[in-house]
Amino acid sequence: MKRRMAALGRTYRLAYNAVATVHIAVVFGAGILLLGDAPRFPLPLWASAAMFGAAAVGTGLMLWSARYYDMARLAGTRQVREPDAPEDETLRLDGPHRFVRHPFYATGLLIVWGLAQSPFGLATAVWASLYLVIGAAVEERRLLRLYGDSYADYRRKIPGFIPAPLLGRRPLPPRP
Repeated sequence: MKRRMAALGRTYRLAYNAVATVHIAVVFGAGILLLGDAPRFPLPLWASAAMFGAAAVGTGLMLWSARYYDMARLAGTRQVREPDAPEDETLRLDGPHRFVRHPFYATGLLIVWGLAQSPFGLATAVWASLYLVIGAAVEERRLLRLYGDSYADYRRKIPGFIPAPLLGRRPLPPRP
């Protein structure tokens, strides 16, 4: 998609985000039409509470992770406001990146699976999981091209979605 939108110059990221937003709205709308009135799954109270808790933790971690990103660059507005700004940020190895390579994708998965308490929620979680796993694979190739051996070394040390400590691996040391 990025290559196809390259003709838009510095506004491609903004346009890409607009296309992604429309795509998500269409999928969400179709899900509401097809599954919106289906009742919730008859889960035990403890399971439902644990799932909502996972979604809440995911939301909190996503908000924390956002502090470590240039959100204006991610949205595409910095490229429009500051045409001479570098296209990409430096390789981030701090904050949530000490534990997981894709903090937004990982927390997004935690949120959607925590909310998968109805047929609509489950369909959304399955669709979002496919979208995020494919997106991470594409992003991995881009990051390897962009950062080379530094990213390859980081990728060997830190898992993509499941935080390193949960896999018995050490996170990166904090930066001074």
